[in-house]
Amino acid sequence: MADLQDELRPNAAAAGEFDELAERYPDEGIVAAESYEAVSDPDDAPMTRARAILAAHPVADGYNGLPGALKRLPWYDLEDGESTVDTDVPRLRSGHVGALFWSLHLPEGLDGDRAVCATLEQLDLAKTVVRSCEEGLRPTCTAGQVADARNCGRVAVLLGPAGAPSLGDSLGILRQLHLLGLRVLTLTGVSWASEAGLTRFGEEVVREMNRLGVIADLSGASVQTLRRVLSLSRAPVLCSRSAARSLRPHPANLPDDLLAELGAAKGLCLVPLTAEQTGPTVRDVADHLDHVRAVAGAQCVGLSGTYDSGAAHPQELGDTSCYPRLIAELLRRGWEEADVALLTWGNVQRVLRGADFTARAAQQRREPSTATISELDA
Repeated sequence: MADLQDELRPNAAAAGEFDELAERYPDEGIVAAESYEAVSDPDDAPMTRARAILAAHPVADGYNGLPGALKRLPWYDLEDGESTVDTDVPRLRSGHVGALFWSLHLPEGLDGDRAVCATLEQLDLAKTVVRSCEEGLRPTCTAGQVADARNCGRVAVLLGPAGAPSLGDSLGILRQLHLLGLRVLTLTGVSWASEAGLTRFGEEVVREMNRLGVIADLSGASVQTLRRVLSLSRAPVLCSRSAARSLRPHPANLPDDLLAELGAAKGLCLVPLTAEQTGPTVRDVADHLDHVRAVAGAQCVGLSGTYDSGAAHPQELGDTSCYPRLIAELLRRGWEEADVALLTWGNVQRVLRGADFTARAAQQRREPSTATISELDA
């Protein structure tokens, strides 16, 4: 139970441990940005410039529902092309996608053992799909593995986000899901992360996620939960599908005060490419990206395609091959190439490195937590 006494921020001894780790891993600090060099002539047409930038800094797509979509198909061929889904290897290459987060979210109403079982089945399916596309896809867990996959000409696949019900209210199950590859967990839909915020067990879940390197996803979380996680987590957090509520009043979109708090905490807002949350045109999506960048900062905005999730997409952004159209629109609006590089690739890499770094530090001073929900939230 000593684990429960952790301070919200490192004490002097813990800070010393972080300093020692920073010396041992100088390139893996939480807030470091990717180095950037211009890759195109500013006089090029926007689409040509967009493709040149994406060739060097491909898209890290924060949310893709392909495993769930494939589950409904009797047969598919992702390597040569699959017209029944929005995502396949040829279109990923055409869209300059370098990494994908594969959603493991479950249908509404599943909880307890059913949720755990369904999540394990989703993990098994996702791994089977990756194995069947070894020429185009590569399973990854860390920032280094993601970069290696890109350098080998493969699309890196990270598993998550999964919903909090998949834990079955057990930290032991969280650890096993992490061993199976889970890297992002959405903190909604459970008693310990509700409209009232985090309970004591919910706080312990966040601490254990930090120790493991599982990133907290706060899209759809209550304001109380979001703010408590921002104050508690030592690793960067993200919102996997959140745009600007001031432009479109969707419940998963964030108001400006929360966008500013997320930016101050060096978190990441992944703007979804959906007609419902961002609008029906590519210009609407660009408006949200402009707004989030202005409020939260260029280092705190990314992209979430939400392809194959059942969502309707804006015009000209119908599948994973369409990212150059969006980047060209941003260039027409005067985005600097360095900011585009952060948007597409650098910011996700920063968050992944931050999660890896925090986990190394936490594992040196914390044993796996044995706390249970009955002990803490009775």
